[in-house]
Amino acid sequence: MKKILIIVSALLLPVLFGCAPKKAATQEGTYTYSVQKIWDEGTHAAFTSLIEFNGKYYCSFREGYSHIFDENGNAEGHIRVLESTDGETWEPVLDKGIEGIDCRDPKLCVTPDGRIMVLFGGSLYRDRKLMSQQGYVMFSKDGKTYSEPEKIVYDPKPENTSNWLWRVTWNGNTGYGVSYGSGDEGRTLILYETSDGINYKHVKAFDVEGFPNETTLRFLPDGEMLMMVRYDDYGDKDSRGEWGVADAPYTDWNLKRMGIKIGGQDFLVLGDGTVLAGTRSYAIGNHCKTIILRGNLDGDFQEVFTLPSDGDTSYPGMLVVGDELWMSYYSTDGVPGKAAIFLAKIPLAALTR
Repeated sequence: MKKILIIVSALLLPVLFGCAPKKAATQEGTYTYSVQKIWDEGTHAAFTSLIEFNGKYYCSFREGYSHIFDENGNAEGHIRVLESTDGETWEPVLDKGIEGIDCRDPKLCVTPDGRIMVLFGGSLYRDRKLMSQQGYVMFSKDGKTYSEPEKIVYDPKPENTSNWLWRVTWNGNTGYGVSYGSGDEGRTLILYETSDGINYKHVKAFDVEGFPNETTLRFLPDGEMLMMVRYDDYGDKDSRGEWGVADAPYTDWNLKRMGIKIGGQDFLVLGDGTVLAGTRSYAIGNHCKTIILRGNLDGDFQEVFTLPSDGDTSYPGMLVVGDELWMSYYSTDGVPGKAAIFLAKIPLAALTR
């Protein structure tokens, strides 16, 4: 296995964010990849998701004044969805907010009955203090017209008022997602299942140490579930990510800590069992990067690719299109405080050798 080497000068970052092809060199050869800025209309665009639906591509993200608050201390981010027929030209099809609510991290998926589902978190702040979090969903049959946001419902309802169902992945007719919460009742990490994307039934409560939160689930063809969990550092608690594997009914898990801290992660599994994950690198605290990890089903990962990125960055969406990995992500666009949305197209051969 050969590690990809990309040398990028920080002084060239604004230039590298253009559409010009870039080179990634490995010991087997040189591969051309591209990075295109697909949205920078707002001050701060972040937290992406990427899917294919009915022959078109859709990218979602939050748009707001900053990562959380505006100049008056309000948090009222809204949800955008872009549509493309070719992955080159992107047009907005949705711009939706809820008054007084910070709408965050819209995650796209396709329901078993053939609709786009947009899952996002609604955070309520008072005087810059987080008061509660509520999950919402919207649906679209055609990718252009979306239903009004509807609150998701837990059965049973979590005791904490701050709960976030961060992403849902479907396996057949059942969707699964992990909700994380914190509050007076402590911290929680709970696996839920749904048949309609709105109502969620309890499957498994995990033992919690530290602060587990953003969780991505994927499935193997035999129904085995894979789980990647972000952990944040509180005191002396371990902040490395967690990797989990379980067979149905997904109540008995084999869990292990990864060798790296992760954030805003997505991952997918190729046909040969190779796992590709996109996440944030914290190696240099003030200059974080968006990176790609290559791993296996045992949860052994290594860094193999660094995207042109800086500062406030990560939260990728990942999609295999032909022989390429398409990856949406956000990054500071060479201007302090401003973040834009980018789409990278990378040959799979450059990531899997």
